[in-house]
Amino acid sequence: MSKKQGFRVGVYVFKDAEVVDYAAPYGVFSVARRLDPELDVFLVADSLRPVQTQAGLTVHPNYSFNEMPDMDAFLIPGGFGTRQETYNKRLHQYIWSLPETTLLTSVCTGSWIYGQMGLLDGLPATSRKEPDRLEASEMGKVPIDRLAEIAPACIISRARIVDTGRIITGAGIASGMEIGFHLLRRAGYDEGFISDVARVMEYSEAYNVYKDDIEYFKQAAK
Repeated sequence: MSKKQGFRVGVYVFKDAEVVDYAAPYGVFSVARRLDPELDVFLVADSLRPVQTQAGLTVHPNYSFNEMPDMDAFLIPGGFGTRQETYNKRLHQYIWSLPETTLLTSVCTGSWIYGQMGLLDGLPATSRKEPDRLEASEMGKVPIDRLAEIAPACIISRARIVDTGRIITGAGIASGMEIGFHLLRRAGYDEGFISDVARVMEYSEAYNVYKDDIEYFKQAAK
C-alpha cells in the first residue's frame, strides 16, 4: 500500500465518552506527527460547545458536524455516553453523509452505533469483552454481548482489531492504542515507522504482543 499524504483522523467526542477510548488513538497520532508532520488528528462534535466526557474531563472540539471537515477516518469512542449516542439520529445522518472513502472506526462500545445503523450486518466486529461490576451482575450485560443484541446480523469477533475494509472496530478501552497504530498502517506507513512511534511512546512490548491480533475480512464481490 502506498502512503497517503496528509492522512487526517476525526475523533468524535460526546457527553460521557470514555477518555482513553478517544485519547489513546489521538495520542498515537500526536506522537506520529513528530515523525511526519503531515499527519493530522482533531476532535469533532455536534457543535463547537465544550464537551464533558467521562469523569468530568471537558474538551473543546475543533469542528462541528456542520463544518464537515475533510478526513480520511472517523473514529467513535465508547463510554457510558454510547447508551444515548447509539440512537442519535444527527450522528447517524452525519455518518451517512461522509464520503465512501472515509474509514469508519470505533473503540469499545462505539461499534454499537454502526451496529444500530445496520452497517455491521454480515460483517465481523468487536467491542469490550471484559465487564465492569455492573455489567457482570444480573442487572447488566458485557458490551460485546450487547453488540450481538443491537446487531443480530453482525458476526461477533473477539479479536482486538477487526478490519472489514471500510469499517474497523476495536475491542476494549486500551485497544484505542492499537486502533491508532492500525490507522497508520491503513494510511500506508510501514512497520518500521509504526514500531518507531510505539518505541517513542514506550509501548514497544505491548505493541509486539498485540500487533497481529487483527481479523481481516473481505466481502465477496457482488
